Amino acid sequence: MRTNPVIENILSRRSVRAFRDEPVAREDLEAIVACGQWAPSAMNRQEWTFVVVDDRERVARLAEVIRVALARDAYDMYGPAAIVIVAHEKGAPFGREDDGCAMQGMMLAAHSLGLGSVWINQLQGICDEPAVRAELDALGVPATAEVHGVCALGHAAAEGTAHDRKSHVVWA
Repeated sequence: MRTNPVIENILSRRSVRAFRDEPVAREDLEAIVACGQWAPSAMNRQEWTFVVVDDRERVARLAEVIRVALARDAYDMYGPAAIVIVAHEKGAPFGREDDGCAMQGMMLAAHSLGLGSVWINQLQGICDEPAVRAELDALGVPATAEVHGVCALGHAAAEGTAHDRKSHVVWA
């Protein structure tokens, strides 16, 4: 198989679920979000809203309302140093797909900068729970939006695990 630095970055990215207590540099967050903004979108609509939260206390508050809404015993979004919330207008055509492209771009960018990331999907379906909506409102997520993904970011405290690929490839 041919390879290059981009392919190597894609193939070596792992989900990281443990982060050190160290902030992510603002310039790194700006680069990561820019990669989300430059992701492909259906009909080039570019309808995302990206909300960057680099305050651990605010991340913890969001994690707590998610924990309560989902009735979980413990939930902390893996304690990231920062998150990027990707929101789309409710019912937008291809919103989920566009958000997936943005999330992948941001996760690959984070990896290329030596940062860990993991996709958080717990907000799907609970954005309008009153406590969750209040916290999203406080963070600047539009009231008319739903969240399909949150990119948790930070300096990895432990390496992610490589898993065997289960998908099938058919050559026709």
